[in-house]
Order: sequence, then C-alpha cells, then structure tokens
Amino acid sequence: MIDISENILDDVFQLTDPGYSISATDILEYLYCPRFAYFESYLCIPEHQEKRFKVQTGRTVHEDKARLNPNYLRKKLGVVERKKSVYLSSTRGMRGIVDEILFLKDGSAAPLDYKYAEYKERTFKNHRFQLTFYGLLIRDNYSVPVNKGYIVYTRSRNKLIEVEITESMYNELHDIIAVLTSIVVQGKYPPPTKAKARCLDCCYRNICEKVI
Repeated sequence: MIDISENILDDVFQLTDPGYSISATDILEYLYCPRFAYFESYLCIPEHQEKRFKVQTGRTVHEDKARLNPNYLRKKLGVVERKKSVYLSSTRGMRGIVDEILFLKDGSAAPLDYKYAEYKERTFKNHRFQLTFYGLLIRDNYSVPVNKGYIVYTRSRNKLIEVEITESMYNELHDIIAVLTSIVVQGKYPPPTKAKARCLDCCYRNICEKVI
C-alpha cells in the first residue's frame, strides 16, 4: 500500500477542474515510473510515444483486434450482454475507454481488455490495476458489483485470463490516484522507478537526473 497523507486522499474527491482527469494510461505510466506524470502532465513535455514500435503495434491491435466469439463468452463466462469500446467518466476525476464491458448472469459486470503481449504465466501489476481502474468506472456508471476482469493476450493466440479485483485493490487504486493528483495538480516531484532497466528505453531519460 502507498503511504500518503489524509489531505492528499481528500484531493481524490475534489477534482472539480474540468480540464484535468486521470485516465487508464496515466495509471499505467505511473506504475511504470512515477515521473512520467510529472514530466508529461505537470511540465507538459510530450512523450512522443508514436515513435515507439510497441506503442504503434498496440494501437493497431486496439483499432483492429479480432473479437472473441460471443457464443464462447456466453458459455464459458455467463455473459448476458456485451458493450464494446465504451467511454466512461466519473465525478472522481477519472475517464477511460473500456475495450469491452461484460454483464454477467450473477448481476455483476467485468471489464475486458486486449493486450498486444504474450501471456507469461502471470499478470503484471499495471495490467491488474488498469482493470481495477475500469472496474471502478463501471461501478460508478452502472451501479453493479465488479469483482473480476479479463485480459486477452493477442500474441498468445487470444488467450483469455481472468483477474480477481478485490476491495484492497480498489483501495490501493484510490491511493495511486491521490498520489497522481499531488503530482499533476500540486506539482510534487516524485521519486523515480526502482527498476533501473526501464530508464534505458525512457523518452525522458535525457532530462531526468536519475540517468544523467
């Protein structure tokens, strides 16, 4: 769990500025390195992601991905309704486009996200919290429980993986959003990632004192 003050936590529920809200991409980038938010959103230095092969390919997958067979989903997961590419926002200061929202027989719902990646016998933290982020948006907009989500790994022949979304994950997401708010709104300079290897492929490596 992230160690933050109660004052910062209060900021999560006071994001009334219509010019700022947190996206799922912000969460992914923060988990990769907290300084992404500072350089990109506070200092307004663009990432130039379009130059990176993985990002280009990932966008292509999201724009033209092979969808799972609806009959397969109904039989295996108990899906009764399915919404695709749904834009959602919340008064919490959150926004995002969910690849698919699955409404299930038990009255709950689940986000489904496509990843241009191979399944490595585990799901990564950033992927789990992206689903948690979408889960919170779904809960806020549809007033239904969301206690699991799904990832399709397109480079593993569209392998479908179920991910449990717990209340502790929702609580940790609140903490992450609070820290992001303190960075972007208040301009607090965060520590860098502890994974030094990530610095080698970082678009901000020339201006971050971690690596210069």
